[in-house]
Amino acid sequence: MDWKIELIFVPVTDVDRAKEFYERIGFHPDHDQRVSDDLRFVQMTPPGSACSIAFGTGLGLTLAPGQQDTIQVVVPDADEALAHLRDLGVDADGVDEQAWGRFVTFADPDGNSWTLQQLPSRT
Repeated sequence: MDWKIELIFVPVTDVDRAKEFYERIGFHPDHDQRVSDDLRFVQMTPPGSACSIAFGTGLGLTLAPGQQDTIQVVVPDADEALAHLRDLGVDADGVDEQAWGRFVTFADPDGNSWTLQQLPSRT
């Protein structure tokens, strides 16, 4: 039996601002559904990823905006990822060199933090 992580919720205060930010850094807008005045669901997928993020209004999330700090994404090149983010005006920290990879961190407009990891060579 396969277990696949396919959706992670990210708490935000302003859905349109979050959607614009994630589109700007290259996420694909999969869904933007306003079910009612109290319920809106947005799903976006990073390029090349099988896992998406979701945010919106009325979703009943227990995390407050800015508290999501556990998402780690693998990228092929940490330097390229850092340059890409900075070219788009995103305040990104990096590159942090560790024995288990090279890391870049950044936050969305609400302060939800992301870690990008370039895996170490397996040779």
